[in-house]
Amino acid sequence: MKEIIIISGKGGTGKTSITASFAVLSKNAVLADCDVDAADLHLLLTPTNQQCHPFISGHIAHIDTEKCSGCGTCLSLCRYDAIVAHDATYSVVASSCEGCKVCVTFCPEQAIDFPEQRCGEWYKSMTRCGPMIHARLDIGAENSGKLVSLVRKQAQELAKEQNCELILIDGPPGIGCPVIAATTGTDAVFVITEPTCSGKHDLLRVLELTSHFDIPAYVCVNKWDINPSMTQEIQSSARAHGAQIIGTIPYDNQVTKAQIAGKTIVEYGNSISAIAIKQIWQDFSSAIEI
Repeated sequence: MKEIIIISGKGGTGKTSITASFAVLSKNAVLADCDVDAADLHLLLTPTNQQCHPFISGHIAHIDTEKCSGCGTCLSLCRYDAIVAHDATYSVVASSCEGCKVCVTFCPEQAIDFPEQRCGEWYKSMTRCGPMIHARLDIGAENSGKLVSLVRKQAQELAKEQNCELILIDGPPGIGCPVIAATTGTDAVFVITEPTCSGKHDLLRVLELTSHFDIPAYVCVNKWDINPSMTQEIQSSARAHGAQIIGTIPYDNQVTKAQIAGKTIVEYGNSISAIAIKQIWQDFSSAIEI
């Protein structure tokens, strides 16, 4: 079993569209949407949810007003302005609480509870391309890195159950905690970039990350023909950082029409980008031996 992640240095470069197209072309993969802060793979693959589980992570303070003596100790100690006073009673603003437990520890009346916090949900679903694990954070919820790890773990277990040889991961953008949680331990990283100065800058940050974790990186430039000179510059820089160039995808307005129709571009027709993506998948799968 191999885990392949599709990532980008920034949002909007086309990684979800590529992941969905690869899912169609692979025909035997477990899918994992690890972009939990803004999950959208389901928009193209329209999964049917089979299981739904709460994501419990971290704690949040809660003041029992019957036990509270109104001493104000919690208010004076909270550095996040999460405690508010109403006359002689106090309460916690849940969206401001960082779960540091200072108020719980130093409350002289032991009037502050510290229950676990529900931060979102994760799902086991079925799509037309195969099984899929995905998730959704609640509004304002944190711990996305922990949820990413949970999604990956469930995808690995599902792949073992169904004897799937491939896990395709739609990764988060950037290089932060969610990306690290989604990338570490994978067998290969497929990086989508675009021919702009910011695209090059963000790509090089991603390649520093993959190099740090010693994971093979394969680079594809999307919409390469809108700036051919920058495409060449990006490819040269990527090679210098040890990445392998796996292909380019031309600009194609059929991609938008396919998305409106709820299809991947490789299902929508034989457009120029569909032809390019099919060839890229063939070359990529050969390179990583799947």
